[in-house]
Formats: sequence, C-alpha cells, structure tokens
Amino acid sequence: MQKAFEHQATTTQFILDNPRVLITSDPGTGKTRSVLDAYAQRREGKLLVLAPLSILAASWGDDCTKFQPGLTYAVAYARNRAEAFKADVDIVITNHDAVKWLMKNKQHLDGFDTLCIDEFTAFKNKDSQRSKAAARLAEHFEYRIAMSGTPNSNTILDIWHPALLVDDGERLGKRFYGFRGAVCTPQFNGFANVWVDKPEAQEMVAAAIKDINVRYTLENCIDMPEQSINTMYVDLPPKILQQYNTLAEDSVLYTGKGTINAIHAGAKVKKLLQLCTGAVYDDHGSSLMVHDARYQLVMDLIQARDHSLVAFNWRHEREKLTELSDKAGIKYDFIDGTTPAKKRKDIVDRMQAGQLQVVFAHPQSAGHGLTLTRATSVIWASPTYNAEHYQQFNRRIYRAGQTKKTEVIQIAARDTWEPDVYEKLQDKLGRMEDLLTVLNKLNELRKTA
Repeated sequence: MQKAFEHQATTTQFILDNPRVLITSDPGTGKTRSVLDAYAQRREGKLLVLAPLSILAASWGDDCTKFQPGLTYAVAYARNRAEAFKADVDIVITNHDAVKWLMKNKQHLDGFDTLCIDEFTAFKNKDSQRSKAAARLAEHFEYRIAMSGTPNSNTILDIWHPALLVDDGERLGKRFYGFRGAVCTPQFNGFANVWVDKPEAQEMVAAAIKDINVRYTLENCIDMPEQSINTMYVDLPPKILQQYNTLAEDSVLYTGKGTINAIHAGAKVKKLLQLCTGAVYDDHGSSLMVHDARYQLVMDLIQARDHSLVAFNWRHEREKLTELSDKAGIKYDFIDGTTPAKKRKDIVDRMQAGQLQVVFAHPQSAGHGLTLTRATSVIWASPTYNAEHYQQFNRRIYRAGQTKKTEVIQIAARDTWEPDVYEKLQDKLGRMEDLLTVLNKLNELRKTA
C-alpha cells in the first residue's frame, strides 16, 4: 500500500487530536484517506459518511478498499438504506439527502460516534430541510469532521452553517443574523438589499475557526505540473445574434419553431445563455435547436488531444456532442444525473485505462471526488455560474497523480453574456481564495509554533 503523503499524515494526526474538525484542503489533496486513516486508528464506534451521491462508491468505497482494507463498509442508497445501516460494518457511506431519512429512523444511529460530512457546502443553506435535519443529526455524534475545498464559493456566509454542524456555533455564533451583521454589509442593487462581504470578513472568519481548521494547498504539498486557463471565442451566426439581442431587449423570442418567454431577469439570463449554446427550452421543457456553431470547435479540440474532459450544462449540448462523436468514431462516455453509480465507476476506470478519448460530464454530477488524471484538458462547452462546480470540475484532472501539464479551455460567444459569466466566476473564486489564503497562512504558523 502506498505510504500517505506528509500532509495527509499531518491531517490524520490533527483529526485524532481534535474531536471537531474542518478540513479545507484543496480538491485533489487526498482528504478522504486522512479521514479513513484517523478513524482506523481511533476506531471506537462506527463512522457515518455523508457525501455526494456520485462518489459514494467511486471515491469513498474505493479508497476504503485501497487504503484501509481492514475496515468494512456498506454503501447506503435510497433503495437499500435500512439494510446498509443494519449491516455489521465499521463504516456506512450514504448521500447528503439521507439525513432526513435518518432523523425519522434514529434507531439506525446506534453504535455510531464519528460523523464525516464530505463537501459540506451541501448544507450551507441554513433554511433547507436537509440542513435542518443535518443540524439535528450532528448532535448524536461525539466526533465530527466536515470538509470541502471550496468552502465559500459565493460568499463568506456559506461557511456559517457547516461550521455550526461541527462545533454547535461555538466559533461563528449560534445565530446566523448576528454572524451576517458582523461579516457583511447590506447594499441596494436596484431591486433589493444584498449582503456583501466586508473587506476584513475573511480574516475574521479565519481567526475564529483556526483552531479546528486544517488546510493544505495542492501545490504546496505535491509537485504539480503547470495548469493554464484560456478562453476561445466563437461568433454567433448573424441571425442568432439578432435573436439574442431581441430576447435581451424584449424578453420574448419567436424562433419560427416556438415562442420563448423570459419573465424576470434571472430567467432572461438563463435563456440567453441557452441560446448561445444552440437551443432554448420552452415552457414544457422541450428544446428548440436553433444553431450548432460552437460544437465543431469542441470536437476539433477533442480530436487534437489524447484525453479530455468536457463540461456541458444542458441536455441538448450532451446530445449534440455525443452525436458528433458517433459520426467521428470517437470513443466517449458521459456522466450526468441519469448515470448510475456503478456505471460512473466504470467510466472513470475506462478513462484512467486510456480506453476513452473523452468524457462528457455535467459539472454537478462529476464535480466531486472523481479522479480523471488520464485527461489533460478540461473543455467548457458553455459556462456555469456556480463557482464551486467550476473549481471542483477543473480539479478532476488537476490533482494527485497528474504527471503532465494541464489546460482549461473556456468557450464563449462574442458580444454575449458568456465572457461576463467567466469573469464573474473569477471574482467569486478570488473571494474564496482570500479566505483560503488566510487559513493556509494560519496553518503554516501553527506548524512552526
């Protein structure tokens, strides 16, 4: 078995030394192994893992088998939850939404003393039913670990509820509105007040959670090859650009095949971004294909590279890309919300074995836990507004095990919203990096103290 990296061993010891832990190390640094190694050493009660559905078996199950073969585990899906929790195993791995079921079936928590929440941003919304159930669930555990490499991808407020799950509000407060008033200021955006991070918000939060936080950057703990980020532009056909401008001004578009309405600003932006990618969806969910200008560029990029990972946001993108791949004889597969867990693992294994030239994937479905380091290129067929999905998806190829230079290629239509979306993503990531940079400095100070 491969020896743990130094940063993994240090993280393991930090978990053993602290009953409540936040791990904010970068995606790809091997946080899962540190948790498993710590649990194997302490091993008092049972371990409950809450993780994204897509990585229950593909990441946690595989890592348990690889790094801690002496531990037994069960993966609990909706179809077999009761049986999995009754199984005589050390670890039960289940998805985030299972918290609601567990609060209705608390008898299944008997024997557990350790909770690990993987990708704790799933519980950042304090008002969701899932988050409320998670707060009640956490009270049943003596040892609590929560981890994410993207802890505040939108605002510093994202970290309040995950921290509450770990320490019951000891560090960031038990009242959300008190925390918000301390780290944000209200600004009127023309429609309503929005809460904007104060300049010193990152430092305030980092100082408050430093004693329970451990963080490592990928570059500081592993000698990573360079990664570049480039934007490539396409021009919309004149007729489509005219339709784009019409929809932007009037919120109604007659395509010749149907009528598209965008009744508010958010809907308008969504429809405009759809139109850039070649289709718009009517009120019944049917897509009206109006052009395929960008997809040949995506295919040219794929064919010029040995192995690529391509992000798509809409169903029609997947359909067009797989259609063109079939015509070109390109070996591919895709991962989205319809892909079963067993098939996800098979797709990852085939890509890593070099049997696939490209994997088309939805960022939300393939943005966590999966290792696809055989690929050296991430191609964004269209942008996402979600900074967490963007960062996590790019890290599928830029992680431990990558030995070659990698690239991220962003495709955007000129004179549209798309370049602005990529720019706003960088703004969000910049704010997130501010907090992570402070946490990293505090972690370095702790090591030298």
